[in-house]
Amino acid sequence: MASAHDFSFKTIDGAALPMASFKGKAVLLVNTASACGLTPQYSGLQAQWQEFKGKGVVVLGVPCNDFGAQEPGSEKEVKTFCETHFSVDFPLTAKEHVIGAEAHPLYQWIAAQVGDAGVPKWNFHKYVIGKDGALAATFGSMTA
Repeated sequence: MASAHDFSFKTIDGAALPMASFKGKAVLLVNTASACGLTPQYSGLQAQWQEFKGKGVVVLGVPCNDFGAQEPGSEKEVKTFCETHFSVDFPLTAKEHVIGAEAHPLYQWIAAQVGDAGVPKWNFHKYVIGKDGALAATFGSMTA
């Protein structure tokens, strides 16, 4: 696969979410969790979404239970938590694995691009995907 645009997720509501729908936009891809010490980062992600969504930037949350079992709920529970506690209205995918053999194919592609340094080590690892679908940057969980 040549770019992030070649992959697809399901939304938290179960609809198809092809990354190709974001062609021409930059995407901030973040694996998220509701019961993590870093969960308050949802506030900053929502602020980024509010500020930049009209300027061609998408924040895309990927709920994940891979680290410390900190996202144990169903998609409905995750969505309700995010909306209720952080007024999140940026797109969220269905729950996905982001590490190991079961990692979503986009995360496997990212790992192939940058190696172990780009593999999430915890919740709220961030990637910037350029308008062309190329991986532009990666940021660890502690980068808000």
